[in-house]
Amino acid sequence: MYNILVVDDEPLICKGLAGLLTSSGLAIDDIATAYSGQEALDYIRMGDIDLLVTDIQMGEMNGIELMQQAKIVKPWVQTIIISAHETFQYAQRALQLGARDYLIKPLNSEQFLDSVRSVLLKLDKPAPQVEQFLMADNEHFRMDEPPSGRTERLNQRLATEPEQSELADLHDESELGLIGPYFAVIKMKLALKQGTESSFSSQDIRLIQYATLNIAKELLEQEPHTLAFYSPERDINIILQWSEQEMEENAGGKIHHLEMIGRSLHHHVEQHLKQSCTVGISQILRGTEFLSVLSRQADKAMLWSQQLHDFHVFYYGDFNWHNYAHETSQEVLSSQSNRIVENTRQYIEDHYRQKGLTIHEVAKNNHVSPNYLSYLFKKYTGNSLWEYVVKLRMEESRSLILNTDLRRYEIAERVGYESPEHFSKIFKKYFGVSPSELKK
Repeated sequence: MYNILVVDDEPLICKGLAGLLTSSGLAIDDIATAYSGQEALDYIRMGDIDLLVTDIQMGEMNGIELMQQAKIVKPWVQTIIISAHETFQYAQRALQLGARDYLIKPLNSEQFLDSVRSVLLKLDKPAPQVEQFLMADNEHFRMDEPPSGRTERLNQRLATEPEQSELADLHDESELGLIGPYFAVIKMKLALKQGTESSFSSQDIRLIQYATLNIAKELLEQEPHTLAFYSPERDINIILQWSEQEMEENAGGKIHHLEMIGRSLHHHVEQHLKQSCTVGISQILRGTEFLSVLSRQADKAMLWSQQLHDFHVFYYGDFNWHNYAHETSQEVLSSQSNRIVENTRQYIEDHYRQKGLTIHEVAKNNHVSPNYLSYLFKKYTGNSLWEYVVKLRMEESRSLILNTDLRRYEIAERVGYESPEHFSKIFKKYFGVSPSELKK
């Protein structure tokens, strides 16, 4: 059973689509509706949403921006975009972000339900489970391995120092698909052990590695010019690349996009293969000569798994490497983490009344990624970052209800909500009574 969120700033359209889904016979557990991007984000932050159906033209936050923010919070949420504009630029951006469909208003009921059905079927599609691979007749199971020559040459490029890479054959780079000119590297290491401590044979491990590579390729199929292949140790190496135009259009969002990919890779490997993996993400640099630098950054990022055992997706830029000496790394890391959490707490206390406050903004203020900030805040305070924002908003609104004559819409405005209706929903969910019931 799935949970669907329908978002449109026209309430009649929201209610119409929700009614259509309710009577569709699809395996839907709950259908929520929101009339703005900010309202929708609260549902995504605080609930389990599997599919987001959103209009593209809405008030302060459009559907593309909503999709970006939703992917930062939960990269695995699927999206269908609906729009009154058949604009190629919108459609292209939506599909680049992983939208499963782009439908034009006025919607055809059957076409809409077919699109939703297609997404849900894909969610429901049995993923390659470890047990399926291990129970297969290994003598007849054939793995389509990537061409070894090309994989070997790509791994050589990741190991070639910048001064040596200047001698590289440009034709060879083009043949390998290294067109850039901007690159980043993501690495995935599975926690697989062979021998007495594990029930996995060498063939079992090869099958799980094969399944992991295929999951990575399927998740990255909408990322243009992405290369996924085995490392010499049969871990997974991924090279992502962008053109000059792509970097000009959205340079600031690329790091968050890389982090989103990393979290999605970890989530799907853990969910479908029941295996733990560590993901390391490099920065973005210009030029194939820096591929080895990016490769080392991804390796180095993963080293932090030795200090942070309950964290799995590491971005190189989250750590100030110059401040860490090996023998004091744990102490310095703890000190820096405390400082980041306290700065975050103070920033939230100063800005929680701000409409449209996002974790992206809070993370930027601390010069770390949203993923790492969310982890630290939860680890050191026991609450998620957004739970803390809601707590402050609800405590202030309760005080205003009990001690002032302000109307509901005025209180909603003061504590950062766009609409009184949305404020009331959050208030009742938090306290168990509506604002008017509390006032009485």
